[in-house]
Amino acid sequence: MTSDATTGTDDPYLWLEEVTADRSLDWVREHNAPTVERLTTSKRFAEIEEQTLEALDTDDRIPYVRRRGEFLYNFWRDAANPRGLWRRTTLESYVTDAPEWDVLIDVDQLAKDEDENWVWKGATALRPDYRRVLISLSRGGADAAVVREFDLTTRSWVTDGFTLPENKSSVSWIDEDNVYVGTDFGIAPDGHSSLTDSGYPRIAKRWRRGTPLDEAVTVFVGEPSDISIRAVYDDTPGFERHFISRSMDFFNSLLYENRAGDLVLVDVPTDAYAGVRHDWLLVMTRSQWSPTGPEGPTYDPGTLLVFDYPSYLDGNRDAVVLFEPDAHTSLVDFAFTEHYLIITTLHDVHTSIAVLTAGDWTPVEVNGLPDMATISVLDTDPDHSDEVFWSATSFTEPPSLLHGTIGAGDATVIKRSPEFFDASSVTTEQYFATSDDGTLIPYFVVRRTDVTHGPALLYGYGGFENALTPGYLTVAGRAWIERGGIYVIANIRGGGEYGPAWHTVAQKSGRHLVYEDFSSVARDLVTRRFTTPAQLGAQGGSNGGLLMGVMLTRYPELFGALVCQVPLIDMYRYHLLLAGASWVAEYGNPEDPAEWAFMEPFSPYQNIRRDVKYPPILVTTSTRDDRVHPGHARKLVARLEENGHTVDYYENIEGGHGGAADNKQAAFKSALAYEFLWETLADDVAE
Repeated sequence: MTSDATTGTDDPYLWLEEVTADRSLDWVREHNAPTVERLTTSKRFAEIEEQTLEALDTDDRIPYVRRRGEFLYNFWRDAANPRGLWRRTTLESYVTDAPEWDVLIDVDQLAKDEDENWVWKGATALRPDYRRVLISLSRGGADAAVVREFDLTTRSWVTDGFTLPENKSSVSWIDEDNVYVGTDFGIAPDGHSSLTDSGYPRIAKRWRRGTPLDEAVTVFVGEPSDISIRAVYDDTPGFERHFISRSMDFFNSLLYENRAGDLVLVDVPTDAYAGVRHDWLLVMTRSQWSPTGPEGPTYDPGTLLVFDYPSYLDGNRDAVVLFEPDAHTSLVDFAFTEHYLIITTLHDVHTSIAVLTAGDWTPVEVNGLPDMATISVLDTDPDHSDEVFWSATSFTEPPSLLHGTIGAGDATVIKRSPEFFDASSVTTEQYFATSDDGTLIPYFVVRRTDVTHGPALLYGYGGFENALTPGYLTVAGRAWIERGGIYVIANIRGGGEYGPAWHTVAQKSGRHLVYEDFSSVARDLVTRRFTTPAQLGAQGGSNGGLLMGVMLTRYPELFGALVCQVPLIDMYRYHLLLAGASWVAEYGNPEDPAEWAFMEPFSPYQNIRRDVKYPPILVTTSTRDDRVHPGHARKLVARLEENGHTVDYYENIEGGHGGAADNKQAAFKSALAYEFLWETLADDVAE
């Protein structure tokens, strides 16, 4: 039974939602101190922190780049530059062992000069000459950022340039003198805020250089209940077009082409992805769709289709199928080069790559890519070449960077990350657990070959169509696997491992499937004798933090320890806090009694009990997280303590949704979690 004390204004811990109030931060410091004192004094903690920071800061890791014209651009952090350097080089220099980097912006120096806690959030350059750049910087790592214009020719900020104060803004180039902008313009003429209920832009405007922001011309106005509105200019030579996207919720949107103020709807299902390249309209379905009507073909969720864009707008719905999913295979992503389309798929969570000639869509062979690796396209330059930068990795193989030109030879490795743990004696296995409804749930087990039983750490996410694919375990390899721990990744529903349906089946009233899947993997690990409940830990952040909260309150008997990071916890109020309203399509609306009925059993805050034995739990968050409110984590701890339970808590005063603003903070946070797990699960395990 839900009480008013946990769902209404009588909640005794509402004051902990006051993010930076003195009493809230006093509470944070009082809870941080004993956790830090208890978990950071051991030799093991110091070793893990040092090893993690070494891996994050090493100069030997791959400096990933994006091509902009003749230069390759990189953002780099290391021990000497904790806030980072934005820099560039040429391809000729980049492929050498010691590239010559041209530093454009030193964020550490900038922060010092301006006495601001700047964290780099990205750069958007104006094509085709890439001379002017819009730079985003946040204070402490929050999503909200300031935007400033930078001139790459003069290496200086543009004094009369496009500048926006701190906000969750969107801004994109039209030409040197015009941008599209969405930000907090104040109260709109319709009496509502210019931001949505989720805190993102509701209004898109065209802003001309040299004019005040309040004179920018409105091009589109959304509804307060929308997630966000964004206007963009497609500057592809010969195919220049203006588009407006309206996201009504996290999974449904409308796309318009803006023809001099005349909005032309690109009439596809609202839950489908739609994008225009040249005169091709690409649509990836998320539900069944019969574009030509009930008598025509019906396409399953996860199908990739291409239409002739001008003909489509005239009513022609004839499609070419570029990819069709099956029970084991799903679409991950696609990318264009100048003459080709690259399609990335998963088969039982293993990557495959297909390349098609753009236009006639015939297959093309690509050589040089490794087998049995997670491969992704890092960057292409589709207006100018068939160049591709690829990434390849696995749980035990460090990332490698490959470069090549489709149709002009094999892709070749040009950079390799160093090894951070001895993988020669590490094995990776895939198993399938049977969930409560009979669905087979894949999971990976990574362990030393001599470790067949012992402390295990289970990681999962289960939301927002996010697939957990094999990737190098830089930190976990050293901190957990080398030390004798078994590392497990669960590919539960709610993710995207098997296409859109793997996600949509677990939305709203199907949410229970996420938790049934994860708990089934936990039981399967015990059944297969990899571990015991007392030696099984679990870890997750954000939506995965909610997963940990549910494991705590509904499946406490399955775990010996939990690490719950930047979590959603109070699902009765989540939609009122920061970006929470944007996730109603995922979880449900707690103000609707019918939806709260299926949400309440999985809202950890409302289900904490005094008479239940909970496993030890470490809860972490960040004060500067402006996506998932830190009040969730604070209130979880307060409620647990109220009911007589012991809990460890750590809140980074800065760090954003990732929980850390720089590598040193990230290493500390990671070491804190692993020390907690080792201490709780397995202090008798030989190191």
